[in-house]
Amino acid sequence: MGADLIKDSEFKQWLVDLKSRIRQSQMKAAIKVNSELLHLYWDLGHDIVVRQMDAVWGSGFFDKLSNELMKEFPDMKGFSKSNLYYVKQFYLFYTQAGESFHQIGGNFKTAKNKEITIRHQVGDELGDHPIFQIPWRHHVEIFTKCKSVHEALFYVQKTIKNGWSRAVLMNFIDADLYQTQGKSINNFDKLLPDVQSDLAKETLKDPYNFDFLTLTENYKEKELEDALVTNITTFLLELGQGFAFVGKQYPIKVSSKERNIDLLFYHLELRCYVVLELKVKEFEPEHTGKLGYYIAAVNNQLKKDIDNPTIGLLICKTKDNIEAQYSLESSSQPIGISEYTFSKLLPENFKSSLPSIEEIERELNQEEENG
Repeated sequence: MGADLIKDSEFKQWLVDLKSRIRQSQMKAAIKVNSELLHLYWDLGHDIVVRQMDAVWGSGFFDKLSNELMKEFPDMKGFSKSNLYYVKQFYLFYTQAGESFHQIGGNFKTAKNKEITIRHQVGDELGDHPIFQIPWRHHVEIFTKCKSVHEALFYVQKTIKNGWSRAVLMNFIDADLYQTQGKSINNFDKLLPDVQSDLAKETLKDPYNFDFLTLTENYKEKELEDALVTNITTFLLELGQGFAFVGKQYPIKVSSKERNIDLLFYHLELRCYVVLELKVKEFEPEHTGKLGYYIAAVNNQLKKDIDNPTIGLLICKTKDNIEAQYSLESSSQPIGISEYTFSKLLPENFKSSLPSIEEIERELNQEEENG
């Protein structure tokens, strides 16, 4: 009977739905527990700061509080002395004088409808504000490394939107995404609809950090391109959410001539192709002309009716912003121009000094024979 039930298609479908509902319930419960914990930390931080408890009771306050709470709640994590310091810092950071939380997640207003900070508000009054929607350890990374509430809220919002793990969040903070995202020189406002223009500007960065690569001095464009494709997972992470890799040296045939696009991507949120050209030297105005040619070709040959207009991204070693802006004013295609940073260069003769795979295998085989 049990075997027949397992084979029954209606039962199997119901079981799939049930498992999905249970998982959703577990996720909601986990989010709820996290939110309650953060509200508790917020209220505790509020009490410590407002009552100046560590000043009133001296340097031993955090030791005593930690010991008492861990003795009363032995199965509950988060009451170590170091974490209680973080709890105080959590509240202090997000209630800095002159900083406001209205940037994301709705406005907090007084009875006279004026925007206010949340310095004197405690957790329950803040309800479902985004700061209570990410894990505590994410918060510790954010408020210990960010210089302002606005920067912190940027990473909070990105974590919620993209479901970043703590490792991914740390990578983006270290790469200074807050300062680089949306900083490229571009002509999107002029050539793209408002919604796509805003998203495209937010998507592109300047500069891009290529420190995950290892190249020798005087590397060529092809070497840089090959290295990026070899490290495509890390490269996509650096590009940002939404980029899907289509191909390198992607062939485009116009009339009787075939040319190759350095790297071609499709962006899942922008719903368009992104033509990426790499330049290992300083930006030159003619670069935008070539990139515009590729964009037009992709629009004519690859773009479907459901796709938005193709955009171009030119990543150069260096650029003069004024020169770059001038070149874009004369372009009829939407293009962003950025630089890349790269510090891990090896001496030119480094590769020649390393043994080849064949030499290593030959040496190992010789040792086995002698052994």
